[in-house]
Amino acid sequence: MAKPMSMTLFRRLLVFAVFLTFDLIMFGAFVRITDAGLGCPDWPGCYGQVTPIGAIDSIRAETVLRPDGPVTVFKAWVEMLHRYIAAGLGVLVIALAIMASRPAGPSARLAWFTLFWIILQGAFGAFTVTLKLMPLVVTLHLLGGMILFGLLLAQWVRVRPATQALSAMTGAAGLRPLVVIALAVLFCQIALGGWVSTNYATLACRDFPLCQDSLWPDMDFRAGFELWRRLGFRGDDQALPFQALTAIHYVHRLFAGVVFVVVGSLALRLRRSALGRPTGNLILAVLAMQAVTGLTNIFLDWPLIAAVLHTAGAAALLGLLLMVALPAWSASAKA
Repeated sequence: MAKPMSMTLFRRLLVFAVFLTFDLIMFGAFVRITDAGLGCPDWPGCYGQVTPIGAIDSIRAETVLRPDGPVTVFKAWVEMLHRYIAAGLGVLVIALAIMASRPAGPSARLAWFTLFWIILQGAFGAFTVTLKLMPLVVTLHLLGGMILFGLLLAQWVRVRPATQALSAMTGAAGLRPLVVIALAVLFCQIALGGWVSTNYATLACRDFPLCQDSLWPDMDFRAGFELWRRLGFRGDDQALPFQALTAIHYVHRLFAGVVFVVVGSLALRLRRSALGRPTGNLILAVLAMQAVTGLTNIFLDWPLIAAVLHTAGAAALLGLLLMVALPAWSASAKA
């Protein structure tokens, strides 16, 4: 009797971990967009304190020194709340790894790899602060969060009952190659979106479908996609030109067309069967939401809610594609 009950608890904790990771991805977007990434310029504390309350004098002194700087009481709390949630998720992942190993369950190895991954994520969280929001590090931190989301989903698929239905949906319909392509395309687009966000290039093009009244605006791809550089600067420490921001934005916009074609095609294929229709409809709905929030960011000057929802939509699309792909892969691994 104890074993089924522990498995039930394990599944519930996994669902909560997936939910918490999704929230953390959205909250990370909130941190970036509110420019709160350096709200506490040290790590893991805030001016050496556990909470901004103990650091209030240091925060106010910094605010007086630089009123328009990255440190305010509000930004300090935003940054620390993000760290608190991440720490709570870390504790939960440790508990899941221990539970998966007593006795060794179907997701034990994956649970321990997930623990390794969240430790790596914690290191990148520290680097985002110590390296002063270097775009490459912040983008990798976002991608790491998406991968963590996928790892927890994979654990849940392995331990939940009745995965054969979705497995049959992807296997019998011959959709596995298209699912793999869709996942690869989406992951590239998430990386490009992260690069837009971390370089604050969202408003480089304020019209659509043109950009700066042109089908091919003046762009500097070399500077825009130079990876190892400080925020707002080129690798030679010269200011990043506006043409570089335009290139970053426009590549993300153009690649969005590829995502819509590939992922939309998969959704339409899924809708051909009664089993896959709900998932296909959800994918199409999220794609529509992504289009709306993306255009809202352009025409309404990057409103906070639209920007956060755009990141949430990317994570939701990733989750939906994984929920199509993972059961088939899990069934193949067991065969």
